[in-house]
Amino acid sequence: MRENLLFLVHRIPYPPNKGDKIRSFHFLKALSQRYQIFLGSFIDDPNDWQYADTVKNYCQESCIESLDPLQSKIKSLTGLLTGKALSLPYYKNPKLQQWVNGVIERHQIRKVLIFSSVMGQYVLNRKDLTLIADYVDVDSDKWRQYAEKKTWPESWIYRRESERLLEFEKQLISQAKAGFFVSEQEASLFKTLAPEFEKRIGSVNNGVDTDYFSPDHIFDLPYRPEIQVLAFTGAMDYWANVDAVKWFAEKVFPAIRKKHPNTEFYIVGSKPTKDVLALAQIAGVVVTGSVDDVRPFIAHADLVVTPLRIARGIQNKVLEAMAMAKPVIATSMAIEGIPVDDSLNVAIIDDEQPFADRVCEALAQGKGGNRSENNRRFVLENFSWQTSTDRLIELIG
Repeated sequence: MRENLLFLVHRIPYPPNKGDKIRSFHFLKALSQRYQIFLGSFIDDPNDWQYADTVKNYCQESCIESLDPLQSKIKSLTGLLTGKALSLPYYKNPKLQQWVNGVIERHQIRKVLIFSSVMGQYVLNRKDLTLIADYVDVDSDKWRQYAEKKTWPESWIYRRESERLLEFEKQLISQAKAGFFVSEQEASLFKTLAPEFEKRIGSVNNGVDTDYFSPDHIFDLPYRPEIQVLAFTGAMDYWANVDAVKWFAEKVFPAIRKKHPNTEFYIVGSKPTKDVLALAQIAGVVVTGSVDDVRPFIAHADLVVTPLRIARGIQNKVLEAMAMAKPVIATSMAIEGIPVDDSLNVAIIDDEQPFADRVCEALAQGKGGNRSENNRRFVLENFSWQTSTDRLIELIG
């Protein structure tokens, strides 16, 4: 009989269409073949309720609660009174806590996999449980980066969140059997922040579905045939993505258009903010909004650009583009955790004019220069979900 496992995830692990959900879904899928899964999670997008039954098919039992982002932001302010990280009350839910307590008792659960450190609050200070924590990223350091990009009072709030969340991240690892991150770089960073727990800290890479993201698929052209296209993919309500496309569209792309007026920059992703929608006023910038399938936009792009200036962990958007044999031009932040070398068609550039110059060089090669088999081979050899999930099961035991 399969062993029981409590899996606590901050966002429903389906559909696998953005970074954290891709990772949590592949973990859920693999773990369900080894354990009886008891899933506790949230839905923060009403459209995702249609997928609840799909997720439940992988579970023995589940508790999926609604999370209203606006109400949760208001609720998170209680952290200012308690001295806690605001992220903790944001994800605190009495109904989920009651379910967690009950399901542990009813099914004598002894092992818990926590996905995102904030979900650890549901099982802390329980000596009867073995905790495994997938931090994914060092979220406290992400808030530190945000603080550096903002002015007061946001800078103060973000800096405070960084400090308080780090305290909680340390508390969690002090009680966990193991804590792991999406890359060795993230793990190394956390080891410097919590050196007393160095031996408990490791990494489990993301993988890529290389059959799904394959250059061998044939897709209809989503662009006008006469243009050259630079593509960016991602959830466009995520602040780091918003910052990236604003910087590129406003600071880099105009210089590219001067040399290559037939070039367009496509921002492909759901829930574009007002700031992102406003970028469509810039000549040559196109904001698609949500699309059914990002692969045609990647497959037919001349280049994939990933100009992130704030990032944590491994960027799936980079790996997916590489798996489709596309050349990538990115900032160093976007490539962090991906051990690229000179054999790959991946350029790493952080400054505005050199970034524009490198894009122009690539565009000058024409369509013949926009396929890179080395990029795909690299992903096939280094980012397998099978390898990652085997490592995860080994950690859980």
